[in-house]
Amino acid sequence: MELFSFIIGAIFGSFLNVLILRLPQGQSLLTRSTCPNCNEKIAWYNNIPIISFLLLKAKSSCCNEKISFQYFTVEVLTAFITFALFIKFDFTLELVFSLIFFYTLVVLSFIDFKYKAVPDYLLLILFAFSFFIKEGSLIDALKAACILSGAFVLLNFLVTFYIQNIKARLFKDDSLKSQEALGEGDIPVIASFAIILGTLGSFVAIFFASFFAIIASLYYRYKNKELEIPFIPFLSLGFLFEYFFEITKVIF
Repeated sequence: MELFSFIIGAIFGSFLNVLILRLPQGQSLLTRSTCPNCNEKIAWYNNIPIISFLLLKAKSSCCNEKISFQYFTVEVLTAFITFALFIKFDFTLELVFSLIFFYTLVVLSFIDFKYKAVPDYLLLILFAFSFFIKEGSLIDALKAACILSGAFVLLNFLVTFYIQNIKARLFKDDSLKSQEALGEGDIPVIASFAIILGTLGSFVAIFFASFFAIIASLYYRYKNKELEIPFIPFLSLGFLFEYFFEITKVIF
């Protein structure tokens, strides 16, 4: 059954790729998948999750153009998340709620990474379903969400001040003077994490998120690419570390 959960996860990962591509553009989710390069319809045997990407060697079968590594990454990540959640919850209602939450988180992360903006309704779905998989009382969950959200607003103010007033001068980059460190979409995401992980667990998740974001920022700086990077993907990565590996229990 564990292998079955991995396969199902990969199939859902393929659908999540469709959501990531089409939701921001307002496209229909019911139309057949087409090649992103030449718009040729993709045959079913070239659209098998994970396997087709490997067999095609990351190139389109119709125009031989390179296929984005995002497709493979989302399918593998979703497969492993589904596998891990199945091990944790088995066939229960909590598994269903958890899958919806984590699948929404994957879609949010990759949309943010690609477009640096996320749909509000996905943030609402994430926040709503966090209550279904929380541990502890509702009051404690709400307290943690409010504490972390407030702390996040303060953190945004402090880091944004640094970027706009200090970093802009150090790098002599006027474009940084209007840049904000964290987006509004980050706040409901971290509030959702606080509901599930609690205050301490969320702080640990944010620590890991910041660490991963610094590494990415240094990489982009080394490659002379844009300095502004989305934070939701790194928040999600930090959350995954804390949720599945329970770093808080190991440290404290």
